[in-house]
Amino acid sequence: MAVIDNIFKALPDALLQEQFETLAESGQLKIERIVSRGQPSPASGWHDQPQNEWVMVVEGEAILSFIDQPQISLATGDFLLIPAHQKHRVSYANPEQVTIWLAIHYPQ
Repeated sequence: MAVIDNIFKALPDALLQEQFETLAESGQLKIERIVSRGQPSPASGWHDQPQNEWVMVVEGEAILSFIDQPQISLATGDFLLIPAHQKHRVSYANPEQVTIWLAIHYPQ
């Protein structure tokens, strides 16, 4: 049976760190919702994922930093593909509003 849900449902009022929620997963494909309220990625390192990651800012704004290219500013509706092993991190998310990401992880 099909189940209806909503990406804007049950948004947290306050967060100490980004919130990751798996929406669907099958084999090597994972779709997740990421929610932040101004939290950048931990300063201790870079995301270095073995799979490709397609991300879209559903609501809000953020800046992604890459170890080997200029920063990219993203706003509502913007999306990009982050190839596997491209080191990246969220260096800014607007603390005045929620930032909701839709991320799809899949193999190379």
